[in-house]
Amino acid sequence: MDLSIHDVTASNYREILQLQVADSQKGFIETPYQCLEDSVTWKQFRPVGLYAGETLVGFAMYGLFEEEGLAGRLWIDRLLIDVRYQGQGYGKRFMVLLIAHVLEQYGQQPIYLSVYPDNMNAIRLYEQLGFSFTGELDEHGEHIMKKS
Repeated sequence: MDLSIHDVTASNYREILQLQVADSQKGFIETPYQCLEDSVTWKQFRPVGLYAGETLVGFAMYGLFEEEGLAGRLWIDRLLIDVRYQGQGYGKRFMVLLIAHVLEQYGQQPIYLSVYPDNMNAIRLYEQLGFSFTGELDEHGEHIMKKS
């Protein structure tokens, strides 16, 4: 099945708001509503829907924060796969697609993300994709990882 990334627009906004993670993951990520609210505050964020064919299966945000570090930092943030589609390999496949997507848009450079230390499934996934811990924490206490 073809995977694709689409901007959040008026035509898919309501559907994206309906996405949910498993109860055990709710402490690890904000709701889609909170994410979209944050994208209004932080214009650097690009919220996107993650599609398998015509079916919305997830959500993510990414963006270049130019004020961070010497050259800015490119972030992939808030990846979520709806509870109905978890356990089917979408998380890894969409992360691979997102990495390629953001590097195509912003050019070759390190990519950052953050994760809570007890979110072992996410940490395993990110490590498999070449991310490693930087030793830094974000403002929420999440551990920052980087893919060079």
